[in-house]
This record gives sequence, C-alpha cells and structure tokens, in this order.
Amino acid sequence: MFTDAHVWEGTARRLTAAGAQVRAVTLAGPGRPRAGDGPEPDAGAHAEAEADLETHIEEVCAAIDAVTGAPGGTGGTGGTGIVLVGHDYGVHPVLGAADRRAERVARIVCVDAGLPQDGVPPLAAVPDQSVRALPAEEAAAGTTAGVLPPPGREEWTRWGSTAGVSEEALDRLTARAAPQPLGTLLRPLRLSGAAAAVPTTGVLCTANGVGIDMVQRLVDLGDPALRALTGPGVTFFELPTGHWPMLSCPEDLAGVLLRAAAGEGHRLTPPGASGTPAHLHPFPLPVPELPRERRGNVDFYFPRPGGTKGVKGAEGVDGPRPAVVFVHGGPVPAGAEPSPRDWAVLAGHARYAAGQGAVGVTVEHRLHDVADYPRAAGDVAAAVDLVRADPRVDGDRIALWFFSGGGPLLADWLAKPPAWLRCLAAAYPVLAPLPNWGMSADSRFHPVRALADAGQAPPPLVLLRVGLESPEIAATVSGFLAAAGEREAEVRVVDVPHGHHGGGPGDPEEEWRGAVREAVRAVLDRLDA
Repeated sequence: MFTDAHVWEGTARRLTAAGAQVRAVTLAGPGRPRAGDGPEPDAGAHAEAEADLETHIEEVCAAIDAVTGAPGGTGGTGGTGIVLVGHDYGVHPVLGAADRRAERVARIVCVDAGLPQDGVPPLAAVPDQSVRALPAEEAAAGTTAGVLPPPGREEWTRWGSTAGVSEEALDRLTARAAPQPLGTLLRPLRLSGAAAAVPTTGVLCTANGVGIDMVQRLVDLGDPALRALTGPGVTFFELPTGHWPMLSCPEDLAGVLLRAAAGEGHRLTPPGASGTPAHLHPFPLPVPELPRERRGNVDFYFPRPGGTKGVKGAEGVDGPRPAVVFVHGGPVPAGAEPSPRDWAVLAGHARYAAGQGAVGVTVEHRLHDVADYPRAAGDVAAAVDLVRADPRVDGDRIALWFFSGGGPLLADWLAKPPAWLRCLAAAYPVLAPLPNWGMSADSRFHPVRALADAGQAPPPLVLLRVGLESPEIAATVSGFLAAAGEREAEVRVVDVPHGHHGGGPGDPEEEWRGAVREAVRAVLDRLDA
C-alpha cells in the first residue's frame, strides 16, 4: 500500500546479479508512475483514484503475460517459471492473478502478509484498526470512490514495524508515498480455487510480531482456514527484521526469495502430527476431580466442603471463598474444538486453585481477532461481575489470571483497579500490542502504558515468565517490568528458565510443576493478605 516499484530496487539488483529476471510492478493509483514514466515500473497504466482490486489483479496478469505471452496468443518468452512476490496488501492482487494464470506460476511468495480468503476484502487484513473501521455500509456497497491518505513519516508503524529501516530509507518511503484508492481495500477478492494448487512460501518478519513458531501454534488451534498452511507445497522463512525487508535487508530478502523459488523452507505440521499442541498439554500438577458448574461463558469449580489448607482460614470453613478467575489467551478461532474452557491446562488451573481452597473460575471470551479486544474485555468484566455476585464467593477477595494473548486485557484492571481486586497474575503474557496488530499509539489495551499512567497503585502482580519466549513477546514483558520498577509496584516473577511460550513437548516438566505451584501459591497468599 502507498508505494510503487521503487521499494524493490535494492532486492531487484541483488536478484538480477544472481541471474534472475526481475519485474517490479507499480499498481495503479493517484500519484504513482504510469507505465513508461520511470525505469522500474512494468505496469500501472491506470492512475485514477477509482482503481480497485480488480484493476490491480489485471495489472499483475498483464505483467505475467508480458513474460509468458497472453493466454491463447503469442509473444512473450514462454515458460512457467514465474514466481509472484506480494508484500502486505500486494498479496491480494498476486493471489488473484495467480488464480487466473495458475498454469504459468511456479510459486507465490507472501512477504509478511497473510493468505487471503475467497470473498474477503483486503480491508480485513489491514493492520491499522482505525482503517478497518471504515463505514460498514461503504464496504458492503463496494464503493470505489475516494482514497486513503498515505502515512506521515512518524505514522508508518501503524502499518507495521519499521525495525531495520534506515532514516534515509524512511525519508524516501515517505516522500514517494501515494494515496491508496479505497476500492482496492473494499472489493472482495474472488478466487476460483485454481491458485490453491500453486506452491506457496511465507516470509515472516519476526520484528513485526510473527514467527514460524507462532504460526504453528495458530495452526494447532484448529482453524480450518489455516490447515492449508500445512500442505506439502507450503514453506516458510523468517527474517529478523521489521515489516519492510526490501528496505531493511534487501540482500537477505533476495537470498530468501531465491531459496523459496527453489522450493526450500520450513514446513508446518498438521494439528497433532508432531505431538500434543501446547494449549492441549495436560496440567502439570495433580488436581482433584471436582464437578464443573457452567453458567453461560463461565465455569465454576468449588472447593470440597470443609476446605483445605491452601487458603488461610479455609480449613473446615464452608462460607464464601476467595476466587481466582482464569482468562485464556488468543486470538482463538471461533468454533475451535475443543473450546478454551475445555483445555486441560485452563481447567487444570481452576481445579488446582479449588483444591487449595479458593473458587477456581474459567472464562471463555470472544477474542477471535486482534480487533476483538474490546469485546473480549466486556466478556471478562461481565464474567467477573457474575462471579462476585455468587453467594459462595467472597466478592471482596478476587484475583484475575491472564494467559498469553489475553495479557492486553490486564490494561483495564491496571488503569483503575477496584478495591476488591487483590491480585493480578499473568502467565507467559503479551503485555503490549505487537507491531503487526495495527493498534494506535493510545490503544486502551497496552498494559505497559496502563501501569505507567495509572492514577493509583496497582494491586500485587504475579508474573510467570518463560526463558525461551519469542524476542517480540519477551520485549513486552521487559517493558512491563521496567514500568513496574518505576512505579515501585509489587511484582513476584516466577521463572520457567527452559520453558517455551505455553509449554511444549520438550519442556522440563519439573520446572513447569514447580513454577505453576509457586505462582498459584503466590496468588493465594495475596488473596489472604
């Protein structure tokens, strides 16, 4: 989006030096070079704001035909060795063109981009959530009038991480930026299915927030739309850079593109093919067999009559008990089976807390996409109200425990902690929006900033941290602990030194047992305070 072929110049030079033929395509839009206006563009015959996704697909088809000859005609150099490379929005016209010229395309390469679905407009993949909020009726009508202004120099991070991009390159990117026709975002992509047979490679830029391990975890969650990523013709590469690798590391990107063209790369495994996924691992500690009481999206696990020694004063007491509310991470695909409340690790935490004398509670919320945090926050707040209203619960002694991608939901409770909230806990959490989420700088779901800016002292915090966390998530945890230090907040950090995010088949079981036991103990101690 907003760019022309100039962004590919450095990568194109290196590919050409390696013996490849390279054509960089400028897609139609106001302020972009028309064909013949410069040395690089190979297309771009339309410059009107009315250009839409179909216009761009036709331009990529024209670029293919210029090399191989038009369908049913003559001309071109022939051959079927076309590798179509799409960056970000560009993957939509690339996939649309591959669908129409599938017999001529050897491979599709998606550079830091998702794999679009039939019938879904590119707007759904835009990271900037303020742009995603374009009027629904405008999108539904397929309006093509109007343009989206290009970002200013300090606004590019709303579209992806600029890690690795030099100041000079960022200046040039900004100077050359052009408006994006709205029709390119609002018109649904239509696919016949032919492109599904074309081998595909994803190049993931890890500084933008996603790596191969994270994609594998998403596949393991069972989203049918992601199962195609485990096919034999699909490979992946990582680059340790931001969203613009053609600007930050053009030589490395060129090398990856050549390897992709040769069919190399990492292959994902189907769900369950390489062992139990992390989110379905059994809870590491023995738990009592307690009945589950389900009320809407909330599951209660109550201690056995008589209590235990885990909670102060619980022995022999059958009155109201403190509660620990466990909130799963995400995003989790809608309709995932089993659903989060039935994950052994989530229910196991609740049963274990109940075995220690507290009421263990799990909440299932509707975080299916990064745009769903407001809805998920509402689900959690309503669930907490339901828990506190139960006469078997001591409503003045509540702890909230968030996992993984549920971490941003901490922000509301840090910003304005109620008196009855005795403790906040988080296990291997994401504690600030990742770059590719497209959240604005003032996003509500930013625990680091919420902690730093809160008008009152936060409740005690318990943080379970894994030593083998992804660098992008680990950076959010470090930022959070730094903010906690500035606020002189009470934070108990419990480490799993050799643990991965969410746990894994190779993780040391004893480390996890000890860490979970210690973290739960720390939360219960704060409920007793």
